[in-house]
Amino acid sequence: MEIDVNTPQSARIWNYWLGGKDHYAVDREAGDAVIAYIPDIPEGARAERAFLVRAVRHLVQVEGLRQFLDIGTGLPTANNTHEVAQRLAPESRIVYVDNDPIVLTHARALLTSSAEGTTDYLEADLRRPQEILDAARRTLDFSQPIGLMLLGVVNHLMDDDEAYPVVRELVDAMPPGSFLVLTHSTAEVHGEPMLRAMRETTERGGTPIRARTAAEIEGLFAGATLLEPGVVTCSQWRPDVTGETPKPVYLFGGVGRIG
Repeated sequence: MEIDVNTPQSARIWNYWLGGKDHYAVDREAGDAVIAYIPDIPEGARAERAFLVRAVRHLVQVEGLRQFLDIGTGLPTANNTHEVAQRLAPESRIVYVDNDPIVLTHARALLTSSAEGTTDYLEADLRRPQEILDAARRTLDFSQPIGLMLLGVVNHLMDDDEAYPVVRELVDAMPPGSFLVLTHSTAEVHGEPMLRAMRETTERGGTPIRARTAAEIEGLFAGATLLEPGVVTCSQWRPDVTGETPKPVYLFGGVGRIG
């Protein structure tokens, strides 16, 4: 598979912000251009990953989940969903989904399952949820609760008339006792600089991305009941630290119970 190293790629930019090694000069240049507008943007990327860890930990330890469908996987870094889940419950099963060829080339890093559990990778598009659900049934038991992970992916669906129905179709297919874990970019923290950074990333050839408000993000949880504290900046969703309130970041997230 030929990799385009002359056009910035969203998963590689994200990997750069997270401190990974799977990126090229064009990605670092695009990432640095965003940082010029929003210096703390790498903190947001790290905060979202920490949110993933806390959310998966809650679903495994408190809610008893042993299955996860992670759509919009991105490039493997530290604390991927299967690593967090299988550290706590080695028998956990995880299906990763992405439609980005660069992610497919690294999918083997997502398939290093524990001996007791299972991981699988599907090359599929969020815009075709039924294809994802049909393929996921090869690995996941849809008679048992599933953690549906949509982290930083719905913000690539620019049209509300597409985004909301796609998420609802996935939610409606989940068995009772499942959970939706979702994060989404917003401009409510940084305002116009965030919108400008999104426009510039798109103009450079990156995957189009849009911001939604907290209220709009809450709307994506239709069919699910939000756990406290609801949709908040990722850094402030049940933080591990006590005392000082963590600094808000540009990604909002929440966890909702389905059924």
